[in-house]
Amino acid sequence: MNINCEILDLRAFLSVVELESFHRAADALNLSQPALSRRIQKLEGAIGAPLLERTTRHVSTTAVGRELLPLVRRMLEEFDGSLFAVRDIGAQRAGLITMACIPTAAFYFLPIVVKQYNERFPNIRFRILDLTANDGLQAVARGEVEFGINLMGTSDPDLTFEPLLDDPFVLAARKEHPLAKLDEIAWTDLEPYHLITVHRSSGNRTLLDAALARANLKLRWFYEVTHLSTSLGLVEAGLGIAVLPKLATPQADHPFLVSRPIHNPEVSRTIGIVRRRGGTLSPATERFLDLLISVWRKPAGG
Repeated sequence: MNINCEILDLRAFLSVVELESFHRAADALNLSQPALSRRIQKLEGAIGAPLLERTTRHVSTTAVGRELLPLVRRMLEEFDGSLFAVRDIGAQRAGLITMACIPTAAFYFLPIVVKQYNERFPNIRFRILDLTANDGLQAVARGEVEFGINLMGTSDPDLTFEPLLDDPFVLAARKEHPLAKLDEIAWTDLEPYHLITVHRSSGNRTLLDAALARANLKLRWFYEVTHLSTSLGLVEAGLGIAVLPKLATPQADHPFLVSRPIHNPEVSRTIGIVRRRGGTLSPATERFLDLLISVWRKPAGG
């Protein structure tokens, strides 16, 4: 594939998509329409496929164009950010960090690290895509983000995984529930109660089902939901009990809910950092990952 394209070619493509018009895009970029069309044709030649579908009244992206669009946005924003940050390079005070993060880590743990980082580098901006495990891996593989915080299990040879933390699956129940009074809970203890679990499309459910199948066990669920937060809401309403990763349970003293470990067997998921093999991270991202690793591994060590 010919990759001989320029920043202006990317800006031309993005302007046409966002303004939905060659005419308006040409005006915005101070180009003639023929010059703009040549820019688009040059980019399409570099990619090796059409990016836009044009009619007399409408401009839309092709399938390839839609896949390319988020990557182009990221490239241009990082390029523009680098231009504005030149004067701050020596002090390492400016930049953009882009990541894909599974929702439980994004909600319960990541803000702690981001807050610490912002205190040290207040001008660094963040783009955090809270995505499912599969979507997060794809975002890293496509280059839409610099790295991901995800579950171990990718078989993509172009990605690397650095383990950070083992996150066990636990029981979440209301404080007055009979199981909340037990110190030791086995999977068979869950059978008499209405169990809430996430859908089979979830990476957490796939991992949990596989681990229990090896022990000749199977969850008998009553409620099946898409998001872990929904399962916690049902538990809080007294509709049942839930099995979910410890990281997804309330970390502080909750007025209604408690979590309890489940044994025989103990099942856990491994969370870590996913990167493109051979990829280069920005200095701001390198510093953030150093902090992330130092903070996240403290609970694991304790």
